[in-house]
Amino acid sequence: MNQPEMTTPTTGQPPEQAQLPAERVRAHAARSEPENVTLTIDGREIHAQAGRNLVQVARENGIFIPSLCYYEHIEPPLGTCRVCTCRIDGATGPACTESVRDGMVVEVGTPELEDARRAIVEMMFSEGNHFCPGCQKSGDCDLQHMGYELGVKQSRFPHVFKDRLIDFNPKRMIMEHNRCIKCLRCVKEVFTDDGKAVFSFRYRGNETRVGIDYEQEARLSDRQAVEAKHLCPTGAIIVRGEHHARPFGRRRFDMRSMQPGDTAAKPEITLPKEKKTIATASLAGCFGCHMSLLDIDLKLLDLVNLVQLDKSPLNDIKRFSRQCDIGLIEGGCCNADNVEVLREFRRKCDVLVAVGECAIWGGLPAMRNTVPLAECLEEAYLGCISAVPDECEVPYHEDLPKILDKVYPCSEVVDIDYVIPGCPPDANHIWKSILSLLAGQQLSVHYSEFKYD
Repeated sequence: MNQPEMTTPTTGQPPEQAQLPAERVRAHAARSEPENVTLTIDGREIHAQAGRNLVQVARENGIFIPSLCYYEHIEPPLGTCRVCTCRIDGATGPACTESVRDGMVVEVGTPELEDARRAIVEMMFSEGNHFCPGCQKSGDCDLQHMGYELGVKQSRFPHVFKDRLIDFNPKRMIMEHNRCIKCLRCVKEVFTDDGKAVFSFRYRGNETRVGIDYEQEARLSDRQAVEAKHLCPTGAIIVRGEHHARPFGRRRFDMRSMQPGDTAAKPEITLPKEKKTIATASLAGCFGCHMSLLDIDLKLLDLVNLVQLDKSPLNDIKRFSRQCDIGLIEGGCCNADNVEVLREFRRKCDVLVAVGECAIWGGLPAMRNTVPLAECLEEAYLGCISAVPDECEVPYHEDLPKILDKVYPCSEVVDIDYVIPGCPPDANHIWKSILSLLAGQQLSVHYSEFKYD
């Protein structure tokens, strides 16, 4: 039978430790405290406690290491998304799985690493159907936020538009597999009160997806279900009846960057003495980007002194009368007429700018890309609520533009020189972008003006 350890009545310490000299007692206590170490991040010496997470230590010292799967309460860290990829002691790997140690040398901000992290985020946007303007989590989405922080204006990879099933079966939740990035957060963190897992990975390879145990999901409290929704870094977990829309500026990632020094200096540019010529067009979109341009208000008076409009719906000029310096294109290409207009703009404009999400990657009109064209037309003209049996047909006439198999971003039809993201882009963002193009200078855009929705 094990005997309880005896302690001295006054100190509560084992007798042998109580008899140690004071110096040895202090040394013993020092050994039980975390060791302080020195590491180097991008050439800067950092002092921290040994064993702490590298991502946390870096951020506390004003060095931003982006991450999607990292969650400080999950131990060991997941290391699934690889957005935090750094060079650590000469080897490339995820920073979130590293604990700081003495002599560690970390590279974060090299051009190669920054490009690799942007590529990872771009692939996540391209592989999933992330329609930010129509997503319940827009403004509170970690993936969207990382796009802002990394300056992702468009993806170098074509969008897959894969149609994954949406799971409506759970009692309280909806699982939107088109938005899931398989970070593992929900699998490792969401349990019932008696420790039963609610989420799990199913299938393998490219077919891997997060499944829900319907029986265990029904046992979650309302609070636990909402916590699972907030735990998800995207809008993949939706809780029925729990979305409360908030205006821009009050959402989590609207206004303030996590990176230090996020300030956009007042434009100091040298404008050309001669007026530049601008043309604009709206393709498969809602005309919202043109309306946002008009929201620059009194700056329109300055714009009149700087440019003259050629072909544009703003002045109702139908044809090009000259070669233009800048062309602004809103909307993607959903029919043959859109393609013809876009190609004409490419020929007639020295610099061609895609304005808004529809022009950059298809936007909301591209939501039809996950459905065959024939089904779209049948639903719109034959199966809609107002359809009269035997009296409706899919319209076809030689004068109607031919509808394309999907909605294409402008960059898949012609070369695009510059992009202005947003749905629609902020008026100040458009204004600053036009000024920079007129002056041929690169101007910074404030975090709060750079948005996808």
